[in-house]
Amino acid sequence: MWLFSRKGASGFSASSTAEEVTQGIDGTGLTAVVTGASSGIGTETARVLALRGVHVVMAVKNMTTGREVKETIAKRNPNAKIDAMELDLSSLASVRKFAADFISSGLPLNILINNAGIMATPFMLSKDGIELQLATNHVGHFLLTHLLLETMKKTAQGRTEGRIVNVSSRRHKFSYPEGIRFNKINDQSGYNSLSAYGQSKLANVLHANELARRLKEDEVAITANSLHPGAIATNLFRHSNLINGLVGLVGKYVIKNVEQGAATTCYVALHPQVTGKTGLYFADSNVAETSLQANDNALARKLWDFTFTLINNCPNNT
Repeated sequence: MWLFSRKGASGFSASSTAEEVTQGIDGTGLTAVVTGASSGIGTETARVLALRGVHVVMAVKNMTTGREVKETIAKRNPNAKIDAMELDLSSLASVRKFAADFISSGLPLNILINNAGIMATPFMLSKDGIELQLATNHVGHFLLTHLLLETMKKTAQGRTEGRIVNVSSRRHKFSYPEGIRFNKINDQSGYNSLSAYGQSKLANVLHANELARRLKEDEVAITANSLHPGAIATNLFRHSNLINGLVGLVGKYVIKNVEQGAATTCYVALHPQVTGKTGLYFADSNVAETSLQANDNALARKLWDFTFTLINNCPNNT
């Protein structure tokens, strides 16, 4: 990553690591939920937040792997407060169960990091009949956020502001031409795996922007932001042989390692510089520009209503 070491206004760069951007920050007393925390930047995010004193709840699809990650983090940091709970974001029933179990635990919630994701999958439908990438990357996180929002509001009263962080991607700039294919969400004809990924990542940004607008309008002390973690060599690329090949060829020059990949997430979740900032998009631990579609407030509102309708009309919804 030596090609991208120029520091931005925050004082950090693409080469900064998650530990570096959180150096000296005390997260004691805070509680965070991190989805997809059993691998890649999700694991590193959980580890670094726990290192800074945050009580981390790892929301993971595979509990066996989740427990192993939890034990590994605890061995490196015996003082870590870390738990693992099962969550399959492609299943609305699983999202509802996770949220109910978390609320029943009585834990506060200061930070929600919507990190989990899949990329460039062949055309598939989720258990609820929704195109799998949109279901996992956007719809599941949208519902999770909605169900945990009241807990976050209660936690934020008279205390540190809450922070909701949507891990998006630069790929949000390369969705389908119409941005969100509202009338063709589950249509296999014209499906492109990378464009569908871009659509789901555009949805992450639009969700954060509309959520930020609504929270600000209601004068709630919770911010909502989105980010691009950078190109990182993780198992996210497992469905694309071409991308895997390019990573192997030029990775050491342009690809971040996991420690660098988790930096922007940890920065947006914990750093004092981000206090009060909402509805923004970050990259390399600095505010960055989005696509024109991502800044479309009407599109964000339409997606918000569309997603609620999609969730309520799912045949497996309980």
